[in-house]
Amino acid sequence: MITAFVMIQVDAGLIPEAAQQISELEGVAEVYSIAGGDWDLIGVVRVRRHEDLADVIPNRLSKVPGVVGTTTHIAFRAFSQHDLEAAFSLGLE
Repeated sequence: MITAFVMIQVDAGLIPEAAQQISELEGVAEVYSIAGGDWDLIGVVRVRRHEDLADVIPNRLSKVPGVVGTTTHIAFRAFSQHDLEAAFSLGLE
């Protein structure tokens, strides 16, 4: 499974409607509204093949009314909560 995090800029007057439409797209697992910065929404896209990203993001997500820009970050590796705790542990009991 390929996971991508899509930073999404949206016309301010259309954020709720765009978020709803994006969340209904096949391949979009989650959509979050965020505060601050250049982005209005973050979408989590999960697909089986890299080629599917080309369908979901530029062909469908980017064409949702109100979306004015996107930047995509593809995840290489997922860490479980257990892995993260071990990685940042100082060895103190």
